[in-house]
Amino acid sequence: MFDQKENLELIALFDRLRVTDVRDGMDWMGYHHYGTLHHSFKPLYRPKISTIGIARTSRYIPYEGPVPSLPPEEYTKWVRMYYNEICHAPWVPKIQPGDFVCMDVSGTDVGYLGSNNTLEHKVSGAVGWLINGGGIRDTDECVMQDINVWAPHVSQSMVQARGRYLDEGNPIAMGGVAIYPGDVVVADGDGVIIVPRKVARDVAKYAWQEASADKKGRKQLYIDLGMELDETVD
Repeated sequence: MFDQKENLELIALFDRLRVTDVRDGMDWMGYHHYGTLHHSFKPLYRPKISTIGIARTSRYIPYEGPVPSLPPEEYTKWVRMYYNEICHAPWVPKIQPGDFVCMDVSGTDVGYLGSNNTLEHKVSGAVGWLINGGGIRDTDECVMQDINVWAPHVSQSMVQARGRYLDEGNPIAMGGVAIYPGDVVVADGDGVIIVPRKVARDVAKYAWQEASADKKGRKQLYIDLGMELDETVD
């Protein structure tokens, strides 16, 4: 896909930058009206720092059916076939450290992500998840497991008979933004922003310019107010 060394270098350039800093960097590069996902994409919980990764894209569409009418024992067998042949995830074994999983699931209210498969992704190095449907279930466990996911809402349902795999490694669109494989994804409590790979280094440069000025100004205000300095002004 992309050179892994370069991926990690890009992630390092954005380390500790906030979404708002990156938004400023995008503005400096002329991308005033691009990059910010719709505000309906919210974190499952508010992470302490921003999550930064490289977009790994996949697409799923609604399953047309019909759903077979089977007794529970036979339905269990059908479900195994379904996950192996209809709604599989061939992209998962390709996950690399620093990947930000970006799943276009056609806006469906389906629990594509849960406490089990996100841990599988995390073992391979995934750092964040972005999904444009319900997408996430088992949320109490996911919070305990530090699964940094951004989605419009949660979903209770399993996937079977509700969605099917379409493709991977292609551009997707969610929240009004096109996401290309290899783009930089930055997400925190203020939402999600996508940085096109071709301008990522320059965006990081100007994001740090503005972030540094902000830190300097706030540090002096901390001192004036007698507040204890913290990592946000160091």
